[in-house]
Amino acid sequence: MDAHILAVDDNPEIREIIEILLTGEGFAVDQAGDGTQALAMLKEKHYDLIILDIMMPGMNGYQTCLEIRKLTNAPILFLSARTKDSDKTLGFSSGGDDYLAKPFSYPELISRVKALIRRYQIYKGKDEETITEVPSHIHYHNLDIDRNTETVYRDSEAVDLTSTEYAMLLTLVTHPGQIFSAERLFEVVWNEPYYYGASNSVMVHIRNLRRKIEVDPAAPTLITTVWGKGYRCE
Repeated sequence: MDAHILAVDDNPEIREIIEILLTGEGFAVDQAGDGTQALAMLKEKHYDLIILDIMMPGMNGYQTCLEIRKLTNAPILFLSARTKDSDKTLGFSSGGDDYLAKPFSYPELISRVKALIRRYQIYKGKDEETITEVPSHIHYHNLDIDRNTETVYRDSEAVDLTSTEYAMLLTLVTHPGQIFSAERLFEVVWNEPYYYGASNSVMVHIRNLRRKIEVDPAAPTLITTVWGKGYRCE
């Protein structure tokens, strides 16, 4: 898997561990000690994944994530000792794709990283097998999806989606009428087994997606909720 990763953490020992683990898996890893340095590096180089600590001096991880989203839609994996649901919700709301608690197990980090990068590369059109599964252009109500450029337009105006939001939208749009439970949607989009608490991740990403594509996010018509069952596109 050819990918470049940026590890952002104010603790040099954690950055070093991340680099050793992931270079051992064949990834190229750069390090940044804070949010300001990370943003400067992102302006100069493309990354396929950003691993981002939350508790950092200066800009914290949430603030840094918001600024990163102005530069790239590459997936962001939060690392934090803060594990309350409210912390995770704030992370997803600021544009993060996944959340891993410190201290983390090495296999779990590697698994999350590979899943995020694979999903990002698939939906950037780098997986030829996946490209053939759906048309390159999809029209759905007032949305137009160009899979060649991973661009979504609402009423001819480009909508800026993260890779997770894009994957979620594409999954639902290409299965019209099919109800996806939170568990099923997580397993399809995240490409990993469902775990307790993942429903909250799905809910937050659905809410973010609706805010970007719906005319009235409070009364969605593109992605509807089937109470007690899940989500679907008609």
